[in-house]
Amino acid sequence: METWDAIRARRNVRQYTADQVSDADLTRILEAGRRAPSASNRQHWDFVVVTDRERLVELATVWQSAGHIAGAAAAIALVLPVPNQALDYYDLGQATYAMMVAAADLGIGTGHSSIGDQARARAILGVPDTHAVAYMMGVGYPADRPLRPLKRPNRRPFDDVVHRDRW
Repeated sequence: METWDAIRARRNVRQYTADQVSDADLTRILEAGRRAPSASNRQHWDFVVVTDRERLVELATVWQSAGHIAGAAAAIALVLPVPNQALDYYDLGQATYAMMVAAADLGIGTGHSSIGDQARARAILGVPDTHAVAYMMGVGYPADRPLRPLKRPNRRPFDDVVHRDRW
């Protein structure tokens, strides 16, 4: 898929097929996150990839909207050291989006989630108390329909969003 097509095809996927995602594809997705821009090149992130079914089911319990993680082929947890700065979350957003676009390029869907129960997330993932599990994303093949560029995305109109030279 071309980059522009991957950007237009990317959507939040919350239901996945039973198909596994290959290690090579997971590595490519994680590499996209590793290569994402980072303020002053600090790279304060760590990524924990989970493919164990029991662990995925457990991870689905750390936030009320994380149920889709249980059915994913994999989950990627994005971890930051504590304390962290607002800039670190901006960097994680860039890493997340880079991984999502890389996944879409491979025809693989992703769906993001927050973390509500930090202690439980740390315990499930073995993350030390010196770090926080900031977000996670489910990774897998969409159960409803393949990823294709969306012709009419559910977005605010371009001219309502874009202002040139002034508001």
